[in-house]
Amino acid sequence: MSPVQVHIASLAQRPICLQLRRVVFIEEQGVPEADELDDRDGESLHLLAWRGDEAVGTARMRLVGELAKAERVAVRADARGLGVGAALMARLEAEAQAQGLLGVKLAAQESAVSFYLKLGYEIFGEPFMDAGIPHRWMQKAL
Repeated sequence: MSPVQVHIASLAQRPICLQLRRVVFIEEQGVPEADELDDRDGESLHLLAWRGDEAVGTARMRLVGELAKAERVAVRADARGLGVGAALMARLEAEAQAQGLLGVKLAAQESAVSFYLKLGYEIFGEPFMDAGIPHRWMQKAL
């Protein structure tokens, strides 16, 4: 079993990120394409997680003030539970820290809150709906 490697996606690899997001969010979770695809990809840092020669996960990071905002964290169904999400978040946090940012915030789907709690994130604010899915705001100081 190959270990998970997370790299910053090149411009040429962006379509791989978008395909992973399409599979997880649009096809699997039923998120409307108009909600998933936005105009913020160009201002974001994109990460790709690999196991061997297979892309199994992606995430993007945007700057929001002095924080990094983790967005579009997606792991292929057949790669869940293998440490892919944790590896993506560790790399995203390392990139944020390297840029001198104070922390990371994200809007977690309710079903993923326990995953982020294990990584040291804390819930703040009230629950809210996004693309028809219950979410919670979470943050972690770096």
